[in-house]
Amino acid sequence: MHRRIFLQKMITGLQAMALYHMIAPATARAALDPSSPQPARPHYQPLNGASLRELAAAKTHHGRDGVFLNPLGFGGRQRKLGRLLRWKLFSENAFKAHLDEQPVTPVQVDWDKVYGHDGVSVTFIKHASVLIKDGPHSLIVDPVFDDIFWFIEDFTPLAFDRDRLPKVDHVLLTHGHYDHLNTGTLAGFGPDTHVLTPLGYDDVFYDLGMQRRTQLDWFDVYSDDRWEITLLPCNHWTMRNPIAGPNRSLWGSYLIRTAGGKTIYVSGDTAWFDGFDQLGRGYAIDLAIINLGAYEPRWFMAPSHMNPAETVAAFRQLGAKQLMVVHWGTFRLGDEPVHFPPLDLSRAMEAQGLRDRWVDLKHGETLFL
Repeated sequence: MHRRIFLQKMITGLQAMALYHMIAPATARAALDPSSPQPARPHYQPLNGASLRELAAAKTHHGRDGVFLNPLGFGGRQRKLGRLLRWKLFSENAFKAHLDEQPVTPVQVDWDKVYGHDGVSVTFIKHASVLIKDGPHSLIVDPVFDDIFWFIEDFTPLAFDRDRLPKVDHVLLTHGHYDHLNTGTLAGFGPDTHVLTPLGYDDVFYDLGMQRRTQLDWFDVYSDDRWEITLLPCNHWTMRNPIAGPNRSLWGSYLIRTAGGKTIYVSGDTAWFDGFDQLGRGYAIDLAIINLGAYEPRWFMAPSHMNPAETVAAFRQLGAKQLMVVHWGTFRLGDEPVHFPPLDLSRAMEAQGLRDRWVDLKHGETLFL
């Protein structure tokens, strides 16, 4: 019994380490700590005119021994535990005075309106979990309804019966970090649910008994009679097991074309990179759903997550008609309070004259397209 408890605690500790490593890679080539006398360097790899599609076709993101590479950034390959510990244990949080203001907001959804709408709708459930409904058909992206670790507070607990969720055609997962791939939540969808993922994650879904899977590489397309779903490149990385190491599976964004005529871009977690303009030229996007959260401090977070200014720049380059942001309000994974991202984004959109194109959707609310 003591051995079992020890093993359980060790596994939990390793998962916690994976969580902290997932927040940002803090690589040697990332943007530097402001206290360093050296000038900051770019936290992404400039494309210098290279085509995203050609990079993907050349498999530049495929490394050796089943490890994936990030040709757009520097994430996940050279983790610096010292920098991580310095940030978490010794750095002063510039937002400390505002942490007590973080609201706990139980999530309610007007499911009658969602079910009653015949067209395309987007419901922001919590964190990066988004339900997209098109008439009688639905899919869900990165469903995480449960706690990810006991020491991470959930500021948006569900206040509705999960049985009210529409039956989904597909579950889409962007990557394997614990705040995006939650096995407890996935188990609730049942073993026959069809799951779309980037390449990898076989061990996770074998354990779950979920074998109806489609694995996609960058620019691969899945389609049925209702959805056309493309996995796109993004500047991120992934890890679930610190012993196995990072990037044993792939990560990505999604481009979702609905039968209802709307095209939705879902960024997943991504740092800035200079390929958003290529995606904007390649696709006519009605709604861009961009992950905005865990972006402070920049010297640590920039290689993994965009801040509000970068989010606005990405939105402009994507050429999308409307912007919606998720990945905020649920778990405080960076220094900024959980409710700050939309406040910071509002100012950034206003400064660019784009405030009217931002869909300010709160947890549990639905956009009817």
